[in-house]
Amino acid sequence: MRKKLIAANWKMFKTPAEAIAFTNIFLPLVQGHERDEIVLCPPMTSLAYVIEAVKLTGVYAGAQNMHWLDEGPYTGETSPIMLTHVGATHVILGHSERRQYFNETDETVNLKLKSAIAHDLIPIVCVGEHLSEREDGLTTAVLQRQISIALKDVTPADAKTLVIAYEPVWAIGTGRTATPEMAADAHKTIRAELAKYLDQATADATRILYGGSVKPENASALCALPEIDGALVGGASLDPQSFAKIVKY
Repeated sequence: MRKKLIAANWKMFKTPAEAIAFTNIFLPLVQGHERDEIVLCPPMTSLAYVIEAVKLTGVYAGAQNMHWLDEGPYTGETSPIMLTHVGATHVILGHSERRQYFNETDETVNLKLKSAIAHDLIPIVCVGEHLSEREDGLTTAVLQRQISIALKDVTPADAKTLVIAYEPVWAIGTGRTATPEMAADAHKTIRAELAKYLDQATADATRILYGGSVKPENASALCALPEIDGALVGGASLDPQSFAKIVKY
């Protein structure tokens, strides 16, 4: 059984004070909830505050991005060593907004994935197609390309904590959601690629999340499918009541 993971991606929202206010409301709402792994991914300026707030609660805190090098003259970047030293446990890699607005590539996702593994951070690697690619019947080809490059030089032993998040770009922040059947088909493609580049046992054990306009209203239908192992939640994770409802779908 793969333990489902429900992760909140707060993107560029919430000051430290707002992040603390969120956790003060959210944590009592999910106290004792052990069915799923819960992760909050705030912006970097709030990360240390959230890590302190969730300590000993069973809720984890992760980063939305990182550089692949331990240190260097890279203004504005955060290294994996910095993340582990403040107590982060997870990191989102290759989110479509990073690819779209900050020129991240499949190759840099691969570098970041190998670095996260080396530093014992749980990587949540995002993949997904644009609307034009889906309309042109290229969804499978896009996912195959993204997975094959992300996993270059990654072994099954390396990938034991790997998490993949399927996020159709056309469903992120648009209110449009892939149907459960569309999401399940994409997840099957991803799992087949994991088996090809790792092995079947690792593929079977790897959690594949769905992301893209996940809301309390659709979380249950999505997470009920055996191929979907949880959710990476954007806008609906900014409100503690809303995110708690998703966690307890």
